[in-house]
Amino acid sequence: MSNETELSKEQQIMRAMRKTLTSIVRDAAPRDGMPSPFTAETVENIRMCLGLIAAREAELAQALGLARNERPHYADETPAAQPLRFVAPSDKLN
Repeated sequence: MSNETELSKEQQIMRAMRKTLTSIVRDAAPRDGMPSPFTAETVENIRMCLGLIAAREAELAQALGLARNERPHYADETPAAQPLRFVAPSDKLN
């Protein structure tokens, strides 16, 4: 098993854990005027877990040489932004 495959698998695990935790919090969020079903300790533990997941995802992205804001794209997809080339103006105005 190559290092790249392991990192990819670990990234998948981190993503699944993050999505699951945030879904649980979203589903259990109290409605207006209702008390939270979570204790303060549980809320803090969830925050710590999400922080650790985010830190590990950042480490994995850095190990792969990826920026944190990169998104997958197709090879034949045209980029959203096109670079412009500027030419220095000549000394003559007319």
